[in-house]
Amino acid sequence: MRSRRVGPTTFHRLIGEHGSAAAALAALPEVARAAGVADYIPCPEKQARAEIKAGKAAGARLLIHGGPGYPAALAEIDDAPPVLWALGQLELLTRPMIALVGARNASSLGLRMAKRLSEGLGAAGICVVSGLARGIDAAAHEAALPTGTIAVQAGGIDVIYPQENTALARQMAETGLRLTEAPPGTQPQARHFPARNRIISGLSAGVVVVEAALKSGSLITARDALDQGREVMAVPGHPMDGRAGGCNALIRDGATLVRGSEDVLAALNARAAPPDPHPAPNPPPTRRAVKSGDLGAKILERLGPSPTAEDQVIRDLDVPAAAFSQALTALEIEGRIERHRGGLISRPL
Repeated sequence: MRSRRVGPTTFHRLIGEHGSAAAALAALPEVARAAGVADYIPCPEKQARAEIKAGKAAGARLLIHGGPGYPAALAEIDDAPPVLWALGQLELLTRPMIALVGARNASSLGLRMAKRLSEGLGAAGICVVSGLARGIDAAAHEAALPTGTIAVQAGGIDVIYPQENTALARQMAETGLRLTEAPPGTQPQARHFPARNRIISGLSAGVVVVEAALKSGSLITARDALDQGREVMAVPGHPMDGRAGGCNALIRDGATLVRGSEDVLAALNARAAPPDPHPAPNPPPTRRAVKSGDLGAKILERLGPSPTAEDQVIRDLDVPAAAFSQALTALEIEGRIERHRGGLISRPL
């Protein structure tokens, strides 16, 4: 991945064609020659080892595409980062995630809205993802610190940008999580930010744009989300406010209008359980089938995208554990629930 002219898409193609990183590295000089690049030398092992040493010195962990700990949703996108540096609470990567992005020069109302959305989503068990920029990003991260938040950086894991968010970044390294695909020491440049945005949307089930002008990085994130098959949502604003132009345009073009965290959760639940155009025939009206179906429906009523303890649902429904287990297995086979570690269950995002 650190070899010259090898980006994420080329990386995945080379691995697919050659079967392993070692074979791809061996083939790179010939691939370069065929492309008209003479005297091509892949990234030296010494340079790669130096990066690993620097990342560990910063306290970060290296996550490899296809390896343990790599976020499952991000792995599905076409140009998934082959490597990620992660600093903080890695378990946040197993949580349902929603991205909140918006203007750096946010209005007071926009900042309040970002905080309110973060608090509501956090209370529902959703991890808030953003880009550690000033304005909407910083407000979203700060409000979600008690419940879980992830920042995707454009530069190295040890390079905080902007400097005004240094204290916030340090807090996130303790109670949240910071991620980047860039090597340690990388100073963020303009070209790094669009690449970062695809990671923000790729991690998330959906992207909420709180404030954005018609030409802004937040709209790049929204376009990435559409390309990746994620939900796109936006907070409307006054037509005379330039910071609302991008959000209003997104809503005009079909994005979900967001007034509060309830709208975000409703959009995720609707996406998780679309109507079946070819429903299965009803089971024979035996007493057992009717009871099982009723219990399955009651279980689904109690669940959302946030993982919930099975024991808690059993207590809430006041049903025998054996009957609950049977109904839960049926729901899992149908793809209507997901199991998580620690005896937790949720509706799929």
